[in-house]
Amino acid sequence: MTPGVLTHTVQDDETGERLDRLIAAAFADLSRSRGKALIEQGAVAVGAATITDPSYRVKQGVTVSVSVPDAADTHLEAQAIPLDIRYEDADLLVLDKPAGLVVHPAPGHHDGTLVNALLAHCGDSLSGVGGVRRPGIVHRIDKDTSGLLVVAKNDAAHAGLAAQFANHTIDRVYRAVVWGSPSPAAGVIEGNIGRSPRNRKKMAVVEETRGKPARTHYEVEQRFGLRAALIACRLETGRTHQIRVHCTHVGHPLVGDPLYGRISAARLYGLGRGSAEFVRRFPRQALHASVIGFDHPKSGERIRIESKLPNDIIELTENFQP
Repeated sequence: MTPGVLTHTVQDDETGERLDRLIAAAFADLSRSRGKALIEQGAVAVGAATITDPSYRVKQGVTVSVSVPDAADTHLEAQAIPLDIRYEDADLLVLDKPAGLVVHPAPGHHDGTLVNALLAHCGDSLSGVGGVRRPGIVHRIDKDTSGLLVVAKNDAAHAGLAAQFANHTIDRVYRAVVWGSPSPAAGVIEGNIGRSPRNRKKMAVVEETRGKPARTHYEVEQRFGLRAALIACRLETGRTHQIRVHCTHVGHPLVGDPLYGRISAARLYGLGRGSAEFVRRFPRQALHASVIGFDHPKSGERIRIESKLPNDIIELTENFQP
């Protein structure tokens, strides 16, 4: 996005709107998250006053000014890491992320991430898009979750995609192998998700006054007796660890999940020795982002990409079969 000062006069029907929401609605090239960051950095003024609270409520007739800085140097190294790109144009790309690849740099993972690979693939055009540490990243999936991810190549695409995520119009389907045999065969899991009060490393379903509302639709695709099942989950919301937490909450944690799905001897009872050992040693949560659908932020065309189950999850299901 071109640096400079953007201005907008608050209209009558915008009175009382949150400042971060107003910015996202008024300026097509700024996502809500980008607007929030600029507010907190002191780059937004309402009238003559600098406002640093994203939840500030605006009044009719005042002028909101946003100072957009030059794209910050990411200080991240471009690394030629192979990418499985399923769709690409001048504005965005969709890739199939392998399990084990971290999406963006974080403590303990300063390089070798998807962002490093994207910087090498896209070049300087990606720098600054979506923030310093996460250029191009509109959403993310866990390191050990495989599957489809959409990446923005410019601020306009980032804002357009981010708005669809915020409005829950992105179509996202995950496939997972869970312990047990969910009943009924299809349904909805609801429950606010927040930080677990017992373990700060975990998320949990919490009371309605805490956390954020979350809703997961599921359908059983294949049962392996009463021991396990392959299910499809469609996200209506996108909370941290949502599928892992919701499935655990209803008594069907994901196979291989090191945080939420402990393996007991009873779960493995009756499997052949080789199969039991394979399941016990499965190195990640059996979760794959298999479908992503969205409206192209420039053309408006509906794009829907599908990804088949990876070989490791296919082999896992085979070890549950007689």
